[in-house]
Amino acid sequence: MYTKALVTDLYQLTMMQGLFFEGKHEQRCVFDRFYRKNPFQNGYTVIAGLNHVIDYVKRLRFGADDLQYLRHTGFFKEEFLRYLQGFSFTGDIYAMPEGTVAFPQEVLLRVHAKKSEAILLETCLSMILNHESLIATKARRIRTVAGNDTLMEFGLRRAQGKSAGVHGARAAMIGGFNGTSNVLAGAMFHMPVLGTMAHSWIMSFASELEAFRAYVRQYPNNLILLVDTYNTLKQGVPNAIKIFTELRQKNCLPAVYGIRLDSGDLAYLSKEARKQLQAAGFSDAIIAASNDLDENLIAELKAQGSEINSWGVGTHLITAKDSPSLGGVFKLVGQYEDGQFVPKIKMSDNVEKISNPGIKNVLRIYDKETGKMKADVITLAGEEIDSTKDYELTSDKAPWRFRLLKGGTYHVKSLLQPIFKEGRAVYTTPPLQDIISYAEEQIQSLWPEYRRLVNPEEMWVQRSKKLSALREELLEKESMKFF
Repeated sequence: MYTKALVTDLYQLTMMQGLFFEGKHEQRCVFDRFYRKNPFQNGYTVIAGLNHVIDYVKRLRFGADDLQYLRHTGFFKEEFLRYLQGFSFTGDIYAMPEGTVAFPQEVLLRVHAKKSEAILLETCLSMILNHESLIATKARRIRTVAGNDTLMEFGLRRAQGKSAGVHGARAAMIGGFNGTSNVLAGAMFHMPVLGTMAHSWIMSFASELEAFRAYVRQYPNNLILLVDTYNTLKQGVPNAIKIFTELRQKNCLPAVYGIRLDSGDLAYLSKEARKQLQAAGFSDAIIAASNDLDENLIAELKAQGSEINSWGVGTHLITAKDSPSLGGVFKLVGQYEDGQFVPKIKMSDNVEKISNPGIKNVLRIYDKETGKMKADVITLAGEEIDSTKDYELTSDKAPWRFRLLKGGTYHVKSLLQPIFKEGRAVYTTPPLQDIISYAEEQIQSLWPEYRRLVNPEEMWVQRSKKLSALREELLEKESMKFF
C-alpha cells in the first residue's frame, strides 16, 4: 500500500536525491508559504487546512511499497532509497491558526528544517492549504450575503474526489456554514449532517402526498418536504400544508419544519409558497432552496424579496467554480552556511514575484476602541511593536502615503504560532466549533468595506523598515552580479 509520502511531484524527489549526493540534503534552511493575491477578487483569505497538514506531517514516512515503486521508475539509486527508508520530519513549523483572516504576501506558514525535509513538504502541504483555504473563503463570501440564514454544504457529489469533498466540507464550516450532507465529513470532524429527501423518494410512491406521509412516519422530526417534483404551487406546497395541518391537529408538528425548492424561479416560487403557508397558519415554516446557488445568486434572490431562509449550496462552493485555485507558493527565504543564517531572495521581472527574504513573522494591529484591524506588518523574527508608543504605517506600494497610530490607541498580536518543534507536534488543534468561533471573530474585526463582494478595500499590509532594508540590500547585491 502506498503512503502519503508519494503525494508529491517527481522533481521534489529528484532534487532530494541530487542534494543527497551533493552532501547538501541536511543543510538547515527556512521556507515560507504565502500567496500573492486573494481568490474571487476578494478582500481577504480565510486560512484552513492546518489540521490536515499536521496529520500529513505526523505520518510522513516511506513504506516498502513506496520504495519499490520508486526503484522501478529508474530515477533513484539504492543508497538514496535506503535514506528514504528512515525518513521522517525533524524540523520546526510555525503557522497562522485555522480561521485566521490573511492577506497577500503574508507568511501563512514557516518551515525550519533540513533541505530535503522542507522540499518534500512543498507539494502536499501546498495542495492542502490552497484547497481548504479556497473553500473556506468561498464559504465566507456566501455567509456574507446569507446573513443569519441556515447554510448547508451539499457539494460531495460534485466534488473533485473524496478528499476534496470531505476536507472541503470541513473548510466550509470554518467559512461559516451550519452543516453538511457529507456523512463521512460529519463522522470525521463531528459536524452536523443535514438533508432530507431527493425526487426519487417522491417518485417511489403512488402520489406525492403518500410520499410525504411515508416520510413523516419514518422521520417525524426532520420535516423539510421537497415540493417541486410535479407542480410546486398547485400540488407540492398544498400537499405539504396538508401534512403540517394533520401534524398540528395531532399536536405533533416539530419545532423545525418546512419545504425545499430545487428548481424553477426560486424568488417567485418562494414568495408564493410563503403566502400559502402564512394563509394556512404556518408562518414559521422554513423555505429551503438548492440548485446551483452561490453568493451572487443568493444576493440577487434576496434583492428580489425571496422568502428563502435556508440554502443548500453545492457545486459552486465545493469546486470554487469562479476561482478554482489559490496560488499559494512555498519559497526558500534563507539557509545556514558555516553555522550562519544567510537570507535568500527570489528575483523576478514581475515585481510581485520578488520574495521577502529572511525569517519573518506577521504582527496584526487592532484598534483598541473598536477591536477592528488597522494593519498588518510583516517583520523580521524577533521584531516587536511597542503599542505604548506612536507607530508610523508607511505604504510599500506608495511611499508617500502614511498613517500615524498614536501610542495607547492600538494593540498588537503576533499571528504565527509554533506547530512542530524538532519534528514533534506541539500544537493541539482546537475543537472545530472553537475554530468556527475564532473565524467569525476574525471576520467581525474587519470593517465592512473589506468584506464586500465587489471591489473590496485593500487591507494595509506593509514590511517593517528592517525587512525592507534587508530586501533592498539583497536586491542590490543580486542585481550587481549582472554588471
